[in-house]
Amino acid sequence: MPLFAPLPRTKNIRRRFVRAGLSALVLGTATVVAAAVTTGADAATVAAGGAPAPPHGFDLTWHSNFTGRSGSGVSTDLWKYDTGPGSSFGTGEIETMTKSTKNVYRDGSGHLVLKALHHGSDPASGWTSGRIETREDGFKAPAGGVLLVKASIKQPDVKAANGAGYWPAFWMLGSTVRTGTTWPASGEVDIMEDINGRSSVFGTMHCGVNPGGPCNESTGVGSGERPCRGCQAGYHTYAVRIDRSVSPEEIRWYRDGTNYFTVKANRVGAATWNQAVHHGFFIIFDLAIGGSFPNAFGGGPTARTASGHAMKVDYVAVYTKKP
Repeated sequence: MPLFAPLPRTKNIRRRFVRAGLSALVLGTATVVAAAVTTGADAATVAAGGAPAPPHGFDLTWHSNFTGRSGSGVSTDLWKYDTGPGSSFGTGEIETMTKSTKNVYRDGSGHLVLKALHHGSDPASGWTSGRIETREDGFKAPAGGVLLVKASIKQPDVKAANGAGYWPAFWMLGSTVRTGTTWPASGEVDIMEDINGRSSVFGTMHCGVNPGGPCNESTGVGSGERPCRGCQAGYHTYAVRIDRSVSPEEIRWYRDGTNYFTVKANRVGAATWNQAVHHGFFIIFDLAIGGSFPNAFGGGPTARTASGHAMKVDYVAVYTKKP
């Protein structure tokens, strides 16, 4: 995450791997698929359970479409709530993350909702919001293959005038951070970030050491701000491909199917790349308020920042392509 402080944004970790031993193992609202029918279109056709059918040559290996009763929380068999003060994540956030269904819930129409709420008169305090991460942390590009992680997201419907401090994100951390590898050596891939209602998107990779190092930490190697018009008004797809089938290997970022940023392995060096990329990842959704990144683009919440806006997720899907 751009302007990331040195602490990893995960705590109280418990590991749970989901293995596909049958053709399809359904767990709550997610499906792990051993083999899926491929199509020639990316997201045009819907596979079992509501996820887009995989691109040609890929298998759908895991997805969640957040079906469930309106107002219900997420499945704790699949997702872990990250709770507590945002200050503990090392990014300067000011919200408190909760597992309350006022902040994290399913809307009854197949969407995850992460809602930021403000209480009191001080815009710099009194915020609550939500953050979840997958218990599964084996999302990995096989040697010689490709990992594709994709979600359909509606950014919070705020503008610059009333969205100062809003920081929604869809990202991944390397599984090794759960077993003692320090950040950023463990690797981090920020698939979608938006700040301050600016109708934009950022994609970033973190690696190496902090501060400095080959990934220029704590800023990371990033796309910079890219226009994302309409992203507050409706659902758009955000994705990354970790491609180990090419030389040099590379990570590519996409919005609505268009590749807008690429990082090649030789940008950071083989040893750093291998440590950051050649392992599993877990997926995180969160809606932060305030912090170093929003501050770098005009500051945190003000008296005009509106309470009650949300990031909404239609689905998240993981696809792999074998060598």
